[in-house]
Amino acid sequence: MEYLDICDEYGMPTGKIIGRSTAHREGILHRTAHVWIVRKDRNGMQVLLQKRSRNKESFPGMYDTSSAGHIPAGDEPVSSALRELKEELGISASENELEFAGLFRGQYEKCFHGSLFRDNEAVFVYVLKKNVCIGNMKLQKSEVEEVRWFDLNEVYEEIRTDRSRFCVPSGGLELLIRFLEKQHEIHG
Repeated sequence: MEYLDICDEYGMPTGKIIGRSTAHREGILHRTAHVWIVRKDRNGMQVLLQKRSRNKESFPGMYDTSSAGHIPAGDEPVSSALRELKEELGISASENELEFAGLFRGQYEKCFHGSLFRDNEAVFVYVLKKNVCIGNMKLQKSEVEEVRWFDLNEVYEEIRTDRSRFCVPSGGLELLIRFLEKQHEIHG
């Protein structure tokens, strides 16, 4: 069983732990780490998204954040982010390559595979500016079906009106966009 730190609204562990399945069944606040991989092209900024495996307990077969995962009890956000990058996509990165973009709260309730899934997360968001080659990635097939580069603005516009293809959290995507605007990578 995977154990998670129960945390406060700022992502700080409370000293109590909980099993992952219990956290999702009861909607208990826990921590996750998300990494958005971005690159510039001639038309603007692109973001790498992963298509979730059809076997995932939530949002199977939909495009999601580049890399994301729960932060195990006792672990730190940045080390979890680096581990998920390696496990899911086969990307080795160092801590100094990740830029901390901020924290947001992710919360929803939805039925998947006939069961109610309650997500309640303090999400630590990191940005990796890297033009990674999709053909060189080693995808974790149990988690990821494929990866693909998308125009960042197109993804943002689409999730505002249609959620049939993307399950990226709007709070995370908005945080990414604000971070890139502050860095003068894109214009707001």
